[in-house]
Amino acid sequence: MAPLQRQVRRTRVVPVHAMRAVPLTPVVPPSLFRFKHPSEGELCALAGKQMPKQSRRDRRQNGESKPLTVPKDIDLQLEKAPVNVMDALVLRFFLEYQWLVDFAVYAMGVFLFTECYYAVVDASKEVNIGAIWCVLTVLFGLKALHTLMSHYFRSEEGGERSVCLAFGFLSLLVAMLVLVVREDYLEFGLEPGFTSLFDNLETFAKQQGYADWSIPVTKLTVKLGLAAVCAYVGSLLAFPGLRLAQTHLDAVQMNSDRPLIQILLHMSFLSPVIVLVLWVKPIARDFLANAPMGKTSVTLVSSAAFDSVRLWIIVALCALRLGLTRYHLQAYLNLAQKWVEQMKKEAGRIAAVDIQRKVTRVFCYLTIVTLQYLVPILLILFSTLALKALGNFSWCFDGEETPGVTPALVLPTAAPAVSGGLDEDEEGMEDMEEDIQATVARLSEMFSALRSVLSPLFLRGFFAFFTWWVAACQVISSLFGIYFHQYLMQN
Repeated sequence: MAPLQRQVRRTRVVPVHAMRAVPLTPVVPPSLFRFKHPSEGELCALAGKQMPKQSRRDRRQNGESKPLTVPKDIDLQLEKAPVNVMDALVLRFFLEYQWLVDFAVYAMGVFLFTECYYAVVDASKEVNIGAIWCVLTVLFGLKALHTLMSHYFRSEEGGERSVCLAFGFLSLLVAMLVLVVREDYLEFGLEPGFTSLFDNLETFAKQQGYADWSIPVTKLTVKLGLAAVCAYVGSLLAFPGLRLAQTHLDAVQMNSDRPLIQILLHMSFLSPVIVLVLWVKPIARDFLANAPMGKTSVTLVSSAAFDSVRLWIIVALCALRLGLTRYHLQAYLNLAQKWVEQMKKEAGRIAAVDIQRKVTRVFCYLTIVTLQYLVPILLILFSTLALKALGNFSWCFDGEETPGVTPALVLPTAAPAVSGGLDEDEEGMEDMEEDIQATVARLSEMFSALRSVLSPLFLRGFFAFFTWWVAACQVISSLFGIYFHQYLMQN
């Protein structure tokens, strides 16, 4: 993480409009506190010596390089200070983080409004704006992670780049294995979705005049492309998973006297595992539909209601993880004090500027850690909401399974022009209206063709697989992070 640490140490000029802007949401969690770095005077007082009268600039001019050093075992206690928005404005990626959080809140509001609207009005032939906002939130979340990962590849040091590439190739291997698993075990619905997609594509291609259409080659190509996307997502989620493992261990240790918080933290950490199990058909759907009860079997959740139950469980788990954000971020900020306590156990001397740099670096990295924690949660949450909206699922537990067929849309036709004696202004207005109607007709035709190809059967399979895959990547990287921080770092 050295390249990002060098980036956050640079002085950043914040625009005036950004400093005056009031964020839509409390982008800084409440009750967070950071540790201030000690001054050279405080370090000298703790070391029992006076401040040197000669400044550092004078020492450089005399050709000497004598940094101020203090013993490592001094009784240093860092001063706490609450974290506010004005302190965070100078941090790297803060504006990007604030924008993403605000956009996610707007997307959630639009989705809730469209859900309430569709519950009252039959809007089956309209474009679901809430689903579009959810998909955009997923794309912007991936873009934020891509921006963070790009710094690793631009660095001269290859450690972080090697970690991303290793997780990418591991994700590619796992994705290729998952894609060959039958639907009897992992019920994503990819195979029926691909069948629906290619049938619609074949019909669409014949309508456009493309007679030669090879379905087997296309299906293989799409699966290989999907595996490549999975590898890319796995490389993006490598460092967020490693960071999650570190903050989880520190948060559990920080709340050792609060057993309820510890239980919630463990549930939050294991929530991606629960998401994985929800799509394993023999464990989830089949077990709840035919739960063994002695010599008989009991239906706990019907097959039709299981999809709704699964949606509610994922949303509840995401809400739990969002509610525990403050504990994870505070556990990260406590790394400054943890490093000082570790320094006191060592012998020798250390430069004062190194102590200041170590303590300051923790706070400068805060927004990056926050993005690494929040973005995977937003990916799972909004991909689940997109799965509900585009897959024609229902929030009600008594809903019936909906077919994956999209009805054909009736394209709007432009009204015939009224002939008559019109002056030049009226003719200009008429031409403008005709252009607008032609544009609307073209857009409607494009959306109609897109909806006829991307049926709900395909969309539910794709977003179900994407949600499951994000959770799988988090499980792999976070478990490796637990092993790394718990065993390798201690040894």
